[in-house]
Amino acid sequence: MSAPDAATPQRWTGGPVTDRATCVLAPNPGPMTLEGTNTWLLGAPGSPAAVVVDPGEDDPAHRAAIERALAGRVVALVVATHHHHDHVGGLDAFLAEHPAPVARRPGRHHAAGLVLDVLSTPGHTADSVSVVLRTGELLTGDTLLGRGSTVLAADGDLGRYLASLRTLLDLAGGTSVLLPGHGPARTDVRAAIAAQLAHRLDRLEQVRAAVAAGARDVDAVVLAVHGPLEGTLARAAALSVRAQLAHLGLELP
Repeated sequence: MSAPDAATPQRWTGGPVTDRATCVLAPNPGPMTLEGTNTWLLGAPGSPAAVVVDPGEDDPAHRAAIERALAGRVVALVVATHHHHDHVGGLDAFLAEHPAPVARRPGRHHAAGLVLDVLSTPGHTADSVSVVLRTGELLTGDTLLGRGSTVLAADGDLGRYLASLRTLLDLAGGTSVLLPGHGPARTDVRAAIAAQLAHRLDRLEQVRAAVAAGARDVDAVVLAVHGPLEGTLARAAALSVRAQLAHLGLELP
């Protein structure tokens, strides 16, 4: 789920990224999802099985696209990076067609010729996880996007999010490609994580300054920090501002 400042001209269409990772891009583009939600298929070259990360919404057309990309491979494991519907709203329907264990919590898994470490990376949501492959791929769900910044949802927490970014930064030296939940894959893994951490700390100071300058409610802080927004973007910005205010120990209506 993307924050309001996420739009850039870069366009992402999914497809193969490494010889172990392919993105099936869901047909749900929008201001919060960028070009759509990324469903990732993982598997060692030649493996008869695959791992599916975030099978997406309950959309028969998207499931059919995943089926084509599987190309006859058996689904050995499904990973759910967090509970938002655009990532797992169609999980039950997908499992009805491809019965497989589901990983939602931290742990190590051996599947499709790969070793996957599922890590707790809360902040965007309380249940957010990321996945690290020993072959260098880092899958971040909505914890880190391929472009822009993620929204801190109603059950999110800025302190935990900053800690999660630092955790990912510590791992970046052993990774070679970022596979996010929205937006393009990136090979500048360390730089992407460091930039997002710096951006979050800068936003926090902007919120602090807005309150010090006289903003007396969340809408006023949103206006001071993000400028005029409407609809979904305004609501998303308000969620993140509330999380920032909570981190600062401030309460505003």
